[in-house]
Amino acid sequence: MHCLILRTPSGSIFLLQAGPVHPANPSTVRSESTKLSVDPLGEQLIYVSGRSVIIRSLATPHLATVYSQHTQPTTVARISPSGYYAASADVAGNVRVWDVKGGEAVLKLATRPLAGRINDVAWDGESKRLVVGGEGKDKFGAALFVDSGSSCGEIAGHAKPITALAVRHQRPFRAVSGSDDNSVVFHTAVPFKYDRMISTHTRFVRDVGFSPDGAVFASVGSDGKVFWYEGKTGDVVGSSGEGSSSLMALSWSPDSSKLATAGLDGVVTVWDAQTRQSAQTFALGSDLLSQQNGITYAGGNTLVSVSLSGVLNVIDVRAPASEIRYLYGPTKAITAAAYVAESQTFYAGSFDGAIRAFDAEGSAVDVEGQGHAARVAAIASAAGEAKVHAVGWDDKLTALDGARFGSERSATRAQPTGVAPAQAAVYVATTAGLEAHASGAAKVVVPEPTGAVAALGDVVAYGAGKKVVLAAGADVATQAEFDDNKGDVTALAFSPDGKWLAAGDAAGRIILIDVPEKKVAVSSRWTFHTGRITSLAFSADSARLASAGQDESIYVWDPARVGANKSIKNAHPGGVAAVAWKGAALVSAGADACVRNWTLET
Repeated sequence: MHCLILRTPSGSIFLLQAGPVHPANPSTVRSESTKLSVDPLGEQLIYVSGRSVIIRSLATPHLATVYSQHTQPTTVARISPSGYYAASADVAGNVRVWDVKGGEAVLKLATRPLAGRINDVAWDGESKRLVVGGEGKDKFGAALFVDSGSSCGEIAGHAKPITALAVRHQRPFRAVSGSDDNSVVFHTAVPFKYDRMISTHTRFVRDVGFSPDGAVFASVGSDGKVFWYEGKTGDVVGSSGEGSSSLMALSWSPDSSKLATAGLDGVVTVWDAQTRQSAQTFALGSDLLSQQNGITYAGGNTLVSVSLSGVLNVIDVRAPASEIRYLYGPTKAITAAAYVAESQTFYAGSFDGAIRAFDAEGSAVDVEGQGHAARVAAIASAAGEAKVHAVGWDDKLTALDGARFGSERSATRAQPTGVAPAQAAVYVATTAGLEAHASGAAKVVVPEPTGAVAALGDVVAYGAGKKVVLAAGADVATQAEFDDNKGDVTALAFSPDGKWLAAGDAAGRIILIDVPEKKVAVSSRWTFHTGRITSLAFSADSARLASAGQDESIYVWDPARVGANKSIKNAHPGGVAAVAWKGAALVSAGADACVRNWTLET
């Protein structure tokens, strides 16, 4: 955790402490292998999601460390055999080696060995060298020293992009690579150099791996076959599998006695390395989203696989399949969120239309039932109520009851931009106007495009272009209008005591309106955001306002002292989608698909 103390212009002191991070689940792509791996102790799972690298404890899977220094979507990350460093790569060919023990993620090496996407990286047994492979223009692989980034040989011999790599951790070192050209290439080392091509597979090679003792290595491919090879020479010693379904990934047990594979048929298979026969199978499902894209051993008796849906499956090989543990989390950018104090639940909606519910500890579950088929635009609940409403770009308004979608479901007449439950109805802001939904019926109450809406009791506020309108009653009768915003209004929030209305716009400006007096209290002083305001939230005592923006920042404002503010820079890479108060703390979500907690004290 990081602690930062700053003094505001008014002289007060804010103490900011970054709290627990609830991680995203792995990014998956149909018919592509997802790289999972663990630290040398088998306690920390490492994978990539968006532009982030996630290091997630299997003992407390709702908590994680997130590395967010890549500027491009990440593709693979692996921890060194020493356990002190991690190497991560991205779609632009960048490789970053960074410290995982000190807590500061100090950068050791940043280099670009390939001119295109990197699909895999592998460490040598001494944690001194890396081999990388992918979709470079003039070459598909490279070998380099971690200390300097200089070359220590070449990874060559393929006619198409490399999909997987592995290095023998014992001397004499060896390296193997698999490719879309259906071949496995065996390399001697050090320096790494081409030795021979092995043409065992008839379709794409998806993964390769040396056994921990270095005696054997194996490969799997889209032909559904497992091939076994002698570790020092690369000679083929056998094959397994019926070829009925593509195998996407493999992982060796720590004692080298077992090999686990993940298949597109939704089955995880454990093979006996001596007999090369199937010893156990675990069926995770037969539908498309149950396809298994990646796998890793996490200790001698635990397997972790990832489904196409992004769900992580923690398998104890000693227990029946009914005891498989499932880890849920967002897999796409979070676009909307809301915290419900009554149930202590944080709801986060994603770009793909999925909504997850995070409990008080931070463990997530998928909200089940008929939900949204496209981006979740907004989530909100009325003050003092546990019922939650959401709107999405599928032009639907839904109600959530705990971790399930309720039976209430209605269509909007245009693309929604916001939602606000009130006493008389649920108000939905759309690109065509403000709609009121009640008792299964909907009517347009304001026939002009609205960018945001908020409600408290029978008072409703909405943004129409750069104008904020304060209204009341079932007929939404206008009480006052304010035009102090310099951009289209994108976010609105009432304070719980009804005193304040905050309005944020696309230019990054926030104005504060005194509701009883119907006048602007703060017009031009809260302009520190440099991008669109995405979310506003007042604390339960109405004493503070939190704002979130696409500039990746969160600000905390004090209505009583307009010059006092505290910023959280780089809160979420790619932008902050939502911020909410959780007691005296803040909880936020954003484009990195992670949920973060912040403690703010004076």
